[in-house]
Amino acid sequence: MDDLPAARALTLVQDVLTDAAAPADQVLAALEVLRRLREQLATWEPELITAARAAGASWVDLAPALGVASRQAAERRYLRLRPSSTGEPTGEGRVRAERDRRAGDRAVASWARENSATLRELAGQVSAATGAGTVRDALADDDPTALLSPLANAQPGLAADHAPLAARIESITEHTERLRRDARRPD
Repeated sequence: MDDLPAARALTLVQDVLTDAAAPADQVLAALEVLRRLREQLATWEPELITAARAAGASWVDLAPALGVASRQAAERRYLRLRPSSTGEPTGEGRVRAERDRRAGDRAVASWARENSATLRELAGQVSAATGAGTVRDALADDDPTALLSPLANAQPGLAADHAPLAARIESITEHTERLRRDARRPD
């Protein structure tokens, strides 16, 4: 199968299926070709889904093409098929990890909105103390969650000369990490 084009491999399988008198070695060869085709298709599907998403297709658009009934089912199928970037050994593990990540993001975003004034005040102090451009740029963003990463990145540089600011940022970073952990579903 490695050097057999997919179309020819499908033809070979079809020929064996239509030949009621095909010998066992041909049937076994067709089964091996079919297994290898399935393996190849399994690598192509997530690549095609990724390409469709990059081209602007929504999960709703993808659902009928994937033969599933909903956008949730389409995304779930993709998450089960794609290779893990974070080490989950199973497709369901990847689905769970993505859902946990999103739940954590929502928890942090909600907390950041509720504490927007505090975050903006802290970012202003960090920007004034260090001239940190990324913190200053994040202040211009309407979304207060945009402040969290620049503040965390600025924290190590503040430790020596601005210990109270560094401590506040460390406390916020620990709190948002705890929010992410707590948002995970129990196994």
